Amino acid sequence: MSIDVAGVSKTFGSFRALDDVTLTVHTGELVALLGPSGSGKTTLLRIIAGLEQADPGSGAIRLQNDDVTRRPVNARGVGFVFQHYALFGHLTAFENVAFGLRVKPRRERPTRNPIRDRVMALLRLVQLDGAAERYPHQLSGGQRQRVALARALAVEPSVLLLDEPFGALDAKVRAELRRWLRDLHDRLHVTSVFVTHDQEEALDVADRVVVMNEGRIEQIGTPDEVFHRPATEFVMRFIGEVNLLHGHFDGDRADRTAADAPLVDPGGDPVRLLVRPHEIRIHRHAQAGPSLPATVQRVLTAGPFVKVELVDELRRALQAHLSHDAFDADPVAPGDAVYLVPARADRRPTCRREPV
Repeated sequence: MSIDVAGVSKTFGSFRALDDVTLTVHTGELVALLGPSGSGKTTLLRIIAGLEQADPGSGAIRLQNDDVTRRPVNARGVGFVFQHYALFGHLTAFENVAFGLRVKPRRERPTRNPIRDRVMALLRLVQLDGAAERYPHQLSGGQRQRVALARALAVEPSVLLLDEPFGALDAKVRAELRRWLRDLHDRLHVTSVFVTHDQEEALDVADRVVVMNEGRIEQIGTPDEVFHRPATEFVMRFIGEVNLLHGHFDGDRADRTAADAPLVDPGGDPVRLLVRPHEIRIHRHAQAGPSLPATVQRVLTAGPFVKVELVDELRRALQAHLSHDAFDADPVAPGDAVYLVPARADRRPTCRREPV
């Protein structure tokens, strides 16, 4: 089932949580709403679900071309998973999953055996069939969230909405569950939208990422598009670490020059370049083409890569992230004078040109 959000706005008093938001989620797609706290992502999810109403006359919500803007949540056919599980503590895992089926109107309610079959099938799907008789307090955080997901799926929703589903879990469990969610989605193909403030989570799990800021959509694209081709400076900075460089732009070239060095393109327009740390390489000597003189300040081991902190000639902070092999081949130390260049000569780095 597709989801169409058309020109939706939402205000809380004087605060504008959503500002004319338009978005289409295609049938069977898994989409992440990504943004900082207060960006509007949870408000948008709740409006799609029917838990909040958009401002009167501000737009429409359509599910498979059916206008549900004023329809209550229980008439939209959506499943909702909250950050903090919202399980019934006095019910077992089995009973929690069965709850939505048992409270259906009598004419729609399955009989006892079909309910049991459906619930056990879902518990097997979420790898908890051996925990059917356990109560929530007897389950880990990751297990409780899987029960919550099974409960949302029990009523066979056309759309699955998840609000920070792994936000209350530790990093290791989050990493395991997000891959599990991706695998589950690939089996079920239920149209799904999940909210997260975790950039890695969005890039790892989603088919497309919707980056939000201050109630507006900054960019919609695949994980590769939002990471490597950010539409705005906000997206570039929010998705990952960046270096801010200054230079001059002439045609297709953007050359970084220090304030006291000869300008490579003195006639070009001054620009600010935002370049990712992993797309910078360190050399002992100036290279052909644009290069930036810098001084090493600190060298840190950061798991799979080496983080080199530097300053340019104007004492502006920079970073380069090098593989261990690249660093070991030509190690640097604090105090070393070096030159920074794009990581690969045959490919432009991920950058944003911004006029000064």
